[in-house]
Amino acid sequence: MGAISELLASLPEEERFILTMHYIRSMSANEIAESLGVPERAVQSVIMSGKSRLLSALNQGQ
Repeated sequence: MGAISELLASLPEEERFILTMHYIRSMSANEIAESLGVPERAVQSVIMSGKSRLLSALNQGQ
C-alpha cells in the first residue's frame, strides 16, 4: 500500500469518503453535499481539513 493510501486509511471514515469522492471521483463539493444530504459548506470544511491533515502527515514523513 502506498503512503497516500495508508494516510487515507488512517482518516476517519467520513473524511476519507469525502476526500475520495472529491479527489478521486472528481465530484464537486456541491455534488457530494447533494448526494449526502448535507450543507455544501460542511463538505468544503471536511475537504479543507482533510487535505491539511494529509499534507501535514506527508511533510512529517519527509
